[in-house]
Parts: sequence; C-alpha cells; structure tokens
Amino acid sequence: MSLERFIEKAVSSWMNGEGPNSDIVLSTRIRLARNLKDFLFPTIYSHEEAGKIVSLLEENMRENAPEFGLLEPVKMNNIQPLEKRVLVEKHLISPHLAEHSREGACFLSEDEKISLMVNEEDHIRIQCLLSGLQLNEALTLANQVDDWIEQRLDYAFDEKRGYLTSCPTNVGTGLRASVMMHLPGLVLTQQVNRLIPAINQLGLVVRGIYGEGSEAEGNLFQISNQMTLGKSEEDIIEDLKSVVEQIIERERLAREALVKTSNIQLEDRVFRSLGTLSQARIIESKEAANCLSDVRLGIDLGYIKDISNTILNELMILTQPGVLQQYAGGALRPHERDVRRATFIRERLKLENNKQE
Repeated sequence: MSLERFIEKAVSSWMNGEGPNSDIVLSTRIRLARNLKDFLFPTIYSHEEAGKIVSLLEENMRENAPEFGLLEPVKMNNIQPLEKRVLVEKHLISPHLAEHSREGACFLSEDEKISLMVNEEDHIRIQCLLSGLQLNEALTLANQVDDWIEQRLDYAFDEKRGYLTSCPTNVGTGLRASVMMHLPGLVLTQQVNRLIPAINQLGLVVRGIYGEGSEAEGNLFQISNQMTLGKSEEDIIEDLKSVVEQIIERERLAREALVKTSNIQLEDRVFRSLGTLSQARIIESKEAANCLSDVRLGIDLGYIKDISNTILNELMILTQPGVLQQYAGGALRPHERDVRRATFIRERLKLENNKQE
C-alpha cells in the first residue's frame, strides 16, 4: 500500500485540525459509562452474559438503523493483538478493552467519531471524539447515541445516585469529558508545573495523551473532569470549558512572550527539530514526539509555511509502534521500529512538500 493511501485509511476525522482552537486543542472527547439493568457488572459477570450484551447491541444496530449512522462491530476475539494496539493508539478503544475484557467489542462509525466500547470496565462506554474544542457538540452527539440505546435497553439507574457504574468515581452522570492540548509555550516558559496543581485543585486531572498512567510526551496533555456525581452534564462541561479557555489564553501569551524574548533561539530550535525529522535514519518515539511538537509550534508561529498544521495530529498517531508495524505488514523489533519511524516521517514530509509544489 502506498504511503498516501495508508495515511488516508489510518487518519481519523478528529486529526483533521478543523475544529475551533485547533492550534492548541487537538481533540475533544466525551465518554459516557453505562450498565444494563438485568446483568451483573463486568467484574463478576459470566462469559455468557458478556456475549449476550454484545449480541443485544448487534441485533439492535442491525434492525434499527440509528440516525447517527451505522456502527460497525469489531469483536476483540476476532482481531489480532497488533490490530487491537492500533485501535488503542488511535484512541478508539481503551487499553483495558484491548487486554482485559471478556467478550469485548467495539462498534465504530465510519468517520471514527463514535466508538461504542462493550464489556470494558462497564457494559457500555459511549465515546465521541471531535477535532478542536467542541465539548458541547461532542456531548450532543454522545447523548444521541445514549438516547438511542436507552430507548431499546434498560440501564442500571438509581433516582438518587444516577447511573450505576463499576467504579464509584463514575457514578452519577457517568460522564468523562477531556481535551487534548498542545502546550509547548507553557512548558518552555516553565509555567506548566505550577499550572497542573492549580488545575487539580479545581477538580480536574492532567494526564498524558493515553490517559491514566501515560506520560505527557511532545508537550501534549489531556485534561479531564474527576467528579461525575453531584453535578449535571452541563455543569461538568462548562467547568472544564472555562478552565480550558483560560489555559488556551495563557498558552497564547506564553508563545507571544517567547517570540519577543527568545525569537532567534526559538526559531533555531524549530528548524533543528525539522532538520532531525527530515534527515534522521533512526529516531525513538520520545525524540520524535518532542521534535514534532517543535515543528508544530513553528508552523503555528509562522516560521514554517510549507507544512500543514495537521502534521502533529497525524504523526503522533502514525509513528506509534502499532501503526508503524501495521504499515510494515508485521511485527518489528524496537530498533527496527525506530528505523521505520524515521523513514515514515521523512516520507511523510516529502509527501507534504510534493503537495505544496
């Protein structure tokens, strides 16, 4: 498969960089946790019950075409470990679903904005993923999917506590809202270490791009709500949106300060990173992420004019181990992945240059 065709197939719609504030906010994700009324929770249910839940959703999808479009079922037992890893790296399923679920499945929309995870930590997790800062829009889409399911299946719900979930921290709305942000200005001006504790005190949490336990490589941070009980969905969204908008403003100010005080040093950093990406024959994932962050900052500041600003969105996914091995057509050792990553990036930049000519 040609590189151009592979990228076309591998890139999800949230990577297109067309959403509001997409120079800083790469994506918005809404996730709703739900369980079915007449089934044991995933921690203690049987394989038979897990299989029945998948079948119920599959039957309803087949017999009642939803207004948001058909969702294609993907059963974890029917795909290879490498394919599962690719779905995780593209943020379409969780590591838990890929590795630990019994009779796990996901239902995906064609544009990959909607991912319905089944038999993860809860029976159903509805996920909507959009480009840029689109919290309200993502919640509206998630609620469409939620309402469609609830019209056909009974949820485990308590009048006082709200939706019942396997983990107590999700009880209530079952809503987790998050945004993925590119914050090189705040990192380079050493403001981010003071900012994270302040965000945590507001009931939000800051993580790496793959959620809990992941590292914030490439100046990418995922910010999400912690509390789901005692607040409405609208309040959760508005609280997160307010904080994110303040972070966006601080990031813009930090970038302006860097241009004023350290312009030549910043420009040098950007073009050194571009040189590394353009010429390297071996590159590890962490170095690639940091160089891509510098190049994306250079594009946003106007230093680099002949590369699309979606390149960070694409390459932070396309250079992950699973996707690299999918493009290579099989398993690669770590060193081979580093060589393949460098080759992939060089070819992608060359493809970008060809488009501009």
